[in-house]
Amino acid sequence: MASRVPRHAPGGTAPMSRRKVTAGLAAIPIAAIGLTALRSAATAQSNQKEHQTMPANAFVYTELQASVPFTDVPWEKLNAAIAAQPGFVDKTWFSGLGNHSVGGLYGFASVDDALLYCTDFFPALARDFGVAQTTRVFDNQATAEASAAMDAPHFGGRVTAEPRAFVYTEVQVAVPFENAPWQDRNPVLRRQKGLLSKIWLSGHNTNTLGGLDAFDTVENALDFAINEFPKTTAAMNAAFYTRVFDARVTEAASRGLNSPYYL
Repeated sequence: MASRVPRHAPGGTAPMSRRKVTAGLAAIPIAAIGLTALRSAATAQSNQKEHQTMPANAFVYTELQASVPFTDVPWEKLNAAIAAQPGFVDKTWFSGLGNHSVGGLYGFASVDDALLYCTDFFPALARDFGVAQTTRVFDNQATAEASAAMDAPHFGGRVTAEPRAFVYTEVQVAVPFENAPWQDRNPVLRRQKGLLSKIWLSGHNTNTLGGLDAFDTVENALDFAINEFPKTTAAMNAAFYTRVFDARVTEAASRGLNSPYYL
């Protein structure tokens, strides 16, 4: 890992200012991640062609505890490094609504590839930025049928409108997905105002329940996250986690990594 990621993160424990985090992001050289600029571009292009037919059998959710407007994120440079990671299929970039956190939902060819990204590459990048990070791994084999029934583009759903917002949810329960009442839940979700599609997520090793919901507007996404979803978790008597992301500012970056949400 030392050969792939630069070690210029500060050694102290004091929190970094947004200016320092932004500077850290911008300062990451592709060569220091273990690739020359030309090799990175060539590898990424080759991988993207292969990934068009490679199924995503696992998902990874990431979020950096940083506040960086997406216009300041050097996503072209990061895209080249991410696309070269083993088993990478696609990524939908996230920019936190109201807090400018940076993250995404990735497709990987296998759970092993997803775990490698979460234990090796991504923590090293977060260390370089000098910020804490969140990662989650999901095995999507159990949730494929439920997600396909909600028009999830990763599972053959047809994109009829490009999302303007995403809502990530995770409920603090341990329910194997085969026991989850998704057949009852999906019709309720289909009536949610502005919902375009949903990926169901089942936590690897934890069996947490959650999802990534694509919405037509930020307003409808907020209504779901703030008003509707808490009613569901109250009925489950469970704590929960929600995040709302502005899909408008990350569209170009997501297109650059094969995100299936865009026409």
